[in-house]
Amino acid sequence: MASFTCRDCGSSFLLSQAVLDRYPGWTPRQCMDCRTPSRNSKEAPKKKGAKPVDAGAKADPSTGVFTDGSSVPNPGPGGWGAVYVVDGRIIAEASGFDPDTTNNRMELTALIEAASLVPDGVETTIYSDSHLAVNTINEWASEWERRGWKRKSGPVENLDLVKAAYTTYKRRKELDVVWIKAHVGYTWNEYADELANAAREAGA
Repeated sequence: MASFTCRDCGSSFLLSQAVLDRYPGWTPRQCMDCRTPSRNSKEAPKKKGAKPVDAGAKADPSTGVFTDGSSVPNPGPGGWGAVYVVDGRIIAEASGFDPDTTNNRMELTALIEAASLVPDGVETTIYSDSHLAVNTINEWASEWERRGWKRKSGPVENLDLVKAAYTTYKRRKELDVVWIKAHVGYTWNEYADELANAAREAGA
């Protein structure tokens, strides 16, 4: 981690070396709070089982756990990343590599690992830019479980990770899994993407 001073508010903020290594010579000039378009917007609470919330329609969130994962090619070598931030300050982060995987497996892995970054009992939103992963946890997995882990149309893909993710968030009721739009400049979603890409490239 490296420390910088915001040119706007003068506060100190941290960035991981993995991100800095991707942009040699770059010096960040603003903290996450000053980069946020609207610091006063309020997000409505999300209930378990509800449809995914489009966080992309709201202000750039600065608190929560942000996750991402992908493989290049798909299937192929992949990476996942998760970062836990509170008011724009990094509390914890994690990332990993799989030599032979898929986009969906990396997205689910990132969500599973994200929960471990948050202490038990702490209410937090977990963000993912994968509609499939969010819907799996919030809507579909409960029905698949009732059917003996089967879909009407056939077997459940990535069943090992689906079970692990669903079980994790079923137990951690204080954690809400929410969809966020990808690649539109949302700070910590982009950061998670960088973590995943760095892990994949380092492993490959």
